[in-house]
Amino acid sequence: MFQSHAAMLGFSMLIGGSFSFGSMIANDISPVALTAVRFGLAACIMGLIAFFTGAITQRAMQASWRYFILGGTFGIYFTLMFEGLKSATPISTAAVFTLMPALSSLLGFIILKQKIRLHGLVAILIGTIGSVWVIFRADILAIAQFKVGTGELIYFLGCIAHAFLPILFRQLNRGENAIMVTFGMLTSGTIILSIYGAPEILQTNWTGLPLLIWGTIIYLAVFATSLSFLCLQFASMHLPATNVMAYTYLTPIWVLVWERLLDHENPPIWISGGIALSIISVVILLCTSLKSRT
Repeated sequence: MFQSHAAMLGFSMLIGGSFSFGSMIANDISPVALTAVRFGLAACIMGLIAFFTGAITQRAMQASWRYFILGGTFGIYFTLMFEGLKSATPISTAAVFTLMPALSSLLGFIILKQKIRLHGLVAILIGTIGSVWVIFRADILAIAQFKVGTGELIYFLGCIAHAFLPILFRQLNRGENAIMVTFGMLTSGTIILSIYGAPEILQTNWTGLPLLIWGTIIYLAVFATSLSFLCLQFASMHLPATNVMAYTYLTPIWVLVWERLLDHENPPIWISGGIALSIISVVILLCTSLKSRT
């Protein structure tokens, strides 16, 4: 129980970094090419771990089509994320990311028949209000007109795909551990993206890319992909989908931390109200989870 919550806390921190670092290179490399290379490097890392831990077994390789479903879903999310970051800010995209608990709760109810308690609905409503407040940068007029940026809208489509992941992990898992599932997902995602984005990958001048891009790719591959989704996969097997996604409400806070560390532009102070609502929603969801276990 504690390990699952700790895993999701680490997940939110690592994902927060991907928004800040990703925005720095989003306009310098094709999103498909970036995601394909990121997946490929991460797959190599996870492959070594899987090999030395004995996670790769004949049974785990059966029905390998399951990994392609996960990898394809994963690839759609990240490609649209970096496409959105071309015009959206890291903090606004992170706020869009926090809409996923509502999406995951709805999908969990429809597909897995997971009941949504009243406390959960209240927490999701509070968190969604906080997210909207941050997305529109505390501009009441913009909220009233509901003018959403193109980048945020593109990324929201990716978030819909991401919201399926906790459910797919449960539905498609046949006893494989997190290492094997992550390796299979990344490998299949690399294959799919390499075929789909072959022209863009071949047109990219890989030897001429600056160190900033390669450094970001390494961070994304090692931390924001391999490690973060090990955390997500592990937690998804022990926590309800709603509670797993509750930790996404912390992502904008981590982005603010990353933005401060990287000395990027700071958002207006008024969005702190939306951040506070996000924290309240996480507390409510976690307290509800703990009470249901006792």
